[in-house]
Amino acid sequence: MAAFRPLANLLSQEERKENGGTNQALPEEGSAVYARSTTIIADPSTVDEGIALVRDEVWPAIREMDGCLGLSMLVDREAGRTITTASWQSEEALRESTGAVLPLRERAVHLMGANPPVVEEWEIASMHRAHHADPGTCVRAAWSRVSPAQAAHAIDFYKDRLLPDIERLDGFVSASLLVDRASGRGVTSVAFESREAMERTRDQADYLRGTSTNEANVEFLDVAEFELAFAHLHVPELV
Repeated sequence: MAAFRPLANLLSQEERKENGGTNQALPEEGSAVYARSTTIIADPSTVDEGIALVRDEVWPAIREMDGCLGLSMLVDREAGRTITTASWQSEEALRESTGAVLPLRERAVHLMGANPPVVEEWEIASMHRAHHADPGTCVRAAWSRVSPAQAAHAIDFYKDRLLPDIERLDGFVSASLLVDRASGRGVTSVAFESREAMERTRDQADYLRGTSTNEANVEFLDVAEFELAFAHLHVPELV
C-alpha cells in the first residue's frame, strides 16, 4: 500500500488545542490507540439536545482527562440513534477514564430519556484521512465479526485489500477500523463529503463487504448511515 501522509501529525500540540483538540501528545507511530463508543437510542426529537450536550458539556470535560485524544458523534435523526466515541492514547488511559466518564454518560441518558446505552471498547486498528471532515459529512458504519483466531488476518485484509478501494470511492473523506480482537468483532466507518456522495457509493460498499465475506470470512452484522454531528476524534494516521 502506498504511504499516506498523516494529517494529524502536522499540527503541534498547541495548534491542536487551539483547533478544538486536546493537550495530549499524539502516540508514537505504530503505537496502539483505543476507543470507547456509547450508543444511545432515544426519541428522535431529543437528538439535537444530545448534540448540544456533547458539544457544550461532554467534550469540554473529556478533553481535559489524561490520555484523551478526541471525541466524535454520529447521529441518525430518524431512528434517534447516536454513537459517541472517545479516543484514548493507551489501553491504560481508556481504563482509567471509566469512572470519570460515567456521570457524563448518565447525564446524556437522562437528558434524552433513553434506554440503557450500549458501551463498547475497541482498539483502533486503522485510521486514514484524505482530509478533515467539513460540515455535511456523513458516515456509513458496518459492524462485523470473524473468528478471534482470524482477527489479525482480517485486519491485514482490510488494510491491504479494502482500504485502497475505499479511498477511491466518490467523495471519500476518511476511513477507520475498530476491533475487539478477543471477540473477533469490529466496525468500519467510512466518511463522505456529503449524504449524496454516501448514497452514490452504496452499491460499491455492498460489493466490498461481499469481497470481505468471500475472501476473509467476515460476517456482517449491521450497516447504518449517519450524519457526523461532532468531529474532534483527533486519532493519528494508522495504516
